[in-house]
Amino acid sequence: MSMAKKLFGSLRPDTLNKDRYPAFTRSAEEQYLQTLLTNTLSNTFYADQNELLAGAEQLHHEMAAGSPEFMAKAIVFARNEGFMRLQPLYGLAVLSMYRQDLFAKIFLQVVRIPSDLSDFLTILQGLGRGEGGRAVKRQVNRFLSQVSEYWAMKYNGRGRGYSLGDAIATAHPKPQDLKQQALFRYLRGLETNLTLLPQVEALEQLKLTTDEEEQIKWIEHGKLPYETVTGAIKPSKMVWEALLFQMPTFALLRHLNTLQRAGVLEKQANVDYIVNRLTDEQALKKAKILPFRLAAAFRQVEHPELRDALREAAELTFNNLPELGEQTAIFLDISGSMNGQYLEIGSVFALAMYKKTRGNSLFWLFDTEVVDAKPSRKDSILTQASQIHARGGTDTGAPVRKLIRERRKVDQIIIITDEQQNSGSPFYEQLRLYRSKINRDVKAFIIDIAPYRHAMVPDHDPQTFYIYGWSDTVLSYIAQSVQGYSPLVEQVNRMDVDE
Repeated sequence: MSMAKKLFGSLRPDTLNKDRYPAFTRSAEEQYLQTLLTNTLSNTFYADQNELLAGAEQLHHEMAAGSPEFMAKAIVFARNEGFMRLQPLYGLAVLSMYRQDLFAKIFLQVVRIPSDLSDFLTILQGLGRGEGGRAVKRQVNRFLSQVSEYWAMKYNGRGRGYSLGDAIATAHPKPQDLKQQALFRYLRGLETNLTLLPQVEALEQLKLTTDEEEQIKWIEHGKLPYETVTGAIKPSKMVWEALLFQMPTFALLRHLNTLQRAGVLEKQANVDYIVNRLTDEQALKKAKILPFRLAAAFRQVEHPELRDALREAAELTFNNLPELGEQTAIFLDISGSMNGQYLEIGSVFALAMYKKTRGNSLFWLFDTEVVDAKPSRKDSILTQASQIHARGGTDTGAPVRKLIRERRKVDQIIIITDEQQNSGSPFYEQLRLYRSKINRDVKAFIIDIAPYRHAMVPDHDPQTFYIYGWSDTVLSYIAQSVQGYSPLVEQVNRMDVDE
């Protein structure tokens, strides 16, 4: 790129955002990362599922044709660092049409669990690829060689899309021993020797009894996962209590209300156990629970001790976040289009960052006006996040104008937004003015948590960083970038995806 192009070619908006307001077109790599990390194909304020699906399909094919190596790395990053599933699987299916070598290299890094395989095969069929050909079957066989009794019970789900049995019937993997042969036969619904499969045998025995004590005996004997039990029988209070002690952390979080309705929380020992699980920092880290999941649970749960445990869990989730420095301005978009999950995510992120600046940063909320959120370092992230509500239009330049007006010098500006400006002066225009009048070295971090593809800042600004996604790694990336790390696209480019 020429120096003239770099300096002047992208200073003016060259497109319109979803609200028909001037915006910038970002690079294909930036757009692709955003799609992978934020697009769940759920209806949003400005786009429905069909529009999001069409946009994603176009990007997947463009990347596969033009930048397949970057595409492969970005897919792995989104699946394992961003904790996203559907878009990485969609990208993997498209990549298999263009570069079978790259597809094979990353398959097992993207298809991690049987539900991934089921969705991947469903996507392939939806793309008109049928069973995907030999290259796909080879990778499916590699995956099926890892199938365990636990997976067989938890994920088979015959009659609900592609099951493990369907995959075995399609790929024809060769069993490695008698136990695997029995497992494959069971998954296909064929008669088999269950003595070789003690967990499966326990499940089949569970289905045959209505006696509570007998049910619990088989659950404990087979160490049966809760999803398998709830699919086989209607659990009583006693059965739910038995299931409580073998639930993974994420499952426990999702079933707090169910456990309360079943009467399990009437026993203080059970409540104490749940509190200890939810406040186990290592267990939270291992479970890779997205921060907004805690906020959603907090919104739904009424039990006071569990609400306190969720408050503590949110604080622990961000314990390992590096310090951001005190001279930071945090701006949270609370406009109408952020209502719901976006604002829930954004509020948790913003408050976590505020606490990491030791409470010495600015934390402002904005729509078309700007207000000081007046956050507390002592009150929990979840309590404060629940008190932030959406309203009004969007003027992304408003908080920067306030900085200029008050002559406030900060070293970094962090803005959390869906970028859909519809009034006022653009963010980038005000950012350039701030750099010319107050601090020419200020870094700007734009956390985009929506799948809309237009940007409010042009490419090639070395002091402005885009970050996409919903996981706590978003905040870690900001902290690293403050210390001199490179933009997200460059970090993905440097990844090694060799198995």
